[in-house]
Amino acid sequence: MRGGEAWGVGELTDLLGVTATAVRQRIERLLEMGLIDREKVVAGRGRPTFRYRLTVTGHRDAGANPADLADAMWREIVAVEDATIRNKLVSAVAARLGQQFASQCNSDQAGDSFQERMRKLSEAMSARQMVTEVTTAGELPVLDIGMCPFPTLTDASDDRAMCRLEEQMISEALGQPVHLSSCRLDGDDCCQFSAVTVPGETNIATETETSGTLANET
Repeated sequence: MRGGEAWGVGELTDLLGVTATAVRQRIERLLEMGLIDREKVVAGRGRPTFRYRLTVTGHRDAGANPADLADAMWREIVAVEDATIRNKLVSAVAARLGQQFASQCNSDQAGDSFQERMRKLSEAMSARQMVTEVTTAGELPVLDIGMCPFPTLTDASDDRAMCRLEEQMISEALGQPVHLSSCRLDGDDCCQFSAVTVPGETNIATETETSGTLANET
């Protein structure tokens, strides 16, 4: 179906060499997942039939793995000689990723505590195969990441650009700045992101959020 064609049960049965029952069972699962859609075909006086094609979501899911593209794009970004332009690109990517995570967290930045927002972010990251855990350092929650979320890209530069991206991404997702307090590249057990304390504030969990894009902060 990647070519855009619509297929009937009979055609799929002949093509795949399995029973019509097996094809229908798989079709039902793909319909429930929203990966395919069906259209009714009426020909003459006979019973209508259905043909199936990929949805937009299905095309996205069935597409090529974007890892190679992401690797090439990241290496081009960190190779930009102008530091100002390079940093702007990294911050822009971090902001977009952070916003995506924020939308997945279903978090109320005005009502949820900092710890609750961090817990929701940890769950969203874990759902994407990122090994994360919320622990505490003193009275403040910290986000532990057991392994780099983007291991193939971490060594693309010597200036820890990926570390800075993750720091800004998490800050954007939480709506509050954090800093990388421990890093596996330094021999620590995990990468740990801690809240940035604000002068005059005694409890970071009740800190009033500042406006603007946090990903631009360094």
